[in-house]
Amino acid sequence: MKRIAVLTVCILAFGVVAVLASQPDGFEGNWHHWRGPHATGAAIDANPPTTWSETENIRWKVAIPGTGHAAPIIWEDKIFIQTAIKSEAPEMEEGKSDDDNLFGGFFEEGRGRSRGGSEGWFKFDLIALDRNTGDILWQKTLKELAPHEGTHGDATFASNSPVTDGEHIYAYFGSRGLYCVDMMGNVKWEKAIGMMYKRNTFGEGSSPVLYGNTLVIQQDHEGDSFITALDKRTGDVLWKTDRNERTTWSSPIIVENDGKPQVITTGTNRIRSYDLATGEIVWDGDGLTANSIPSPVAANGYAYLMSGFRGSDLQAIHLAQATGDITDSEAIVWRYNRDTPYVPSPLLYNGVIYFLKSNQGILTAFNVETGEAYYGPQRLRGVSGVYASIVGASDRVYIAGRNGVVNVIQHGPEFKVLAENKLDDSFNASPAIAGSELYLRGAGHLYCIAE
Repeated sequence: MKRIAVLTVCILAFGVVAVLASQPDGFEGNWHHWRGPHATGAAIDANPPTTWSETENIRWKVAIPGTGHAAPIIWEDKIFIQTAIKSEAPEMEEGKSDDDNLFGGFFEEGRGRSRGGSEGWFKFDLIALDRNTGDILWQKTLKELAPHEGTHGDATFASNSPVTDGEHIYAYFGSRGLYCVDMMGNVKWEKAIGMMYKRNTFGEGSSPVLYGNTLVIQQDHEGDSFITALDKRTGDVLWKTDRNERTTWSSPIIVENDGKPQVITTGTNRIRSYDLATGEIVWDGDGLTANSIPSPVAANGYAYLMSGFRGSDLQAIHLAQATGDITDSEAIVWRYNRDTPYVPSPLLYNGVIYFLKSNQGILTAFNVETGEAYYGPQRLRGVSGVYASIVGASDRVYIAGRNGVVNVIQHGPEFKVLAENKLDDSFNASPAIAGSELYLRGAGHLYCIAE
């Protein structure tokens, strides 16, 4: 391990403490954001099963139309999921250009079709399911068009996960727009955020984050990158700040420090924190590796940012000391340059941060207080390829592989596999946990795993 700086910090009662303040009542018992109630990957007071199979501990299994890597979100008795469904293109309208007809009028002035071309016509749908039965309660098409560019062969056109405040769902489809939908499926407002042109046309995937009445969206691409805040009630833009970044797929998080909320983002050129009220930079520092994908995590005044494409970087930042340019400053309490993830986001759980090597089933667990490894890199059992992010609950860690295998690991300083579970599907979307249930979105089905 390459140690840049090490500070001994005293972290008392290091549990999963709310870093996403100003959240709706009851949010800790739900999974309202793609990384869970505190954007750490951990569920509070949840107790899902340890073992399952196609014939054991499956409450229900339902087919989800279309394709998507968007994680399901959960609020009380409903599950919400985004999907992109291949469909037939409508007849061309007279008097409109091909771009208007094919791409829904989303093109920016002066820009034509992007390299990569279109992969046909798609419906971009938000689906609500009954949490108890898996029955589809309603399905709403929010946009129909032919995407202006393609995706990576493993990606989908619905990889952005929604967020909810318990009254509305905010479904973000990237270049296809942001939609505010009530619990009955009625669209209250919609907003075109901006057309993106992603590196190598690999597709889109950053998810929105919610704090009080403010929604924050990060759009990093090969054009003019930016981060923006919107009023969740109207969709009005509160601020918009340019970012000197190429394509990333990371989602921002919002944390409080000294009573003030800030938006923390990763990036190749710089890591940055923005004042939630104004969009001005609070602090920034050296960037991570290229193609930044894993989302940051934070708890108890510390944030952890990492990426792992053509290199490895993990930075642990003490937010109370972070101001201005934090490069090589004491705000970076420790740093690690091996075995970090390319796609999957880490899990921050009761004083331990868990992360995978690249997209492989190879796990490392760190003591966040000291910056020392408890174990790893440690190979998992039967897990082949990982895009899904790590989740945790009830002193267990859940890691889902693309081959349908899910390892359940004992939380703590020693590596112990509690179970190796196999289902007849492939898991690229991140799991969701609430109550006694674990939800896994596969390539074909959504599973509710419960005893």
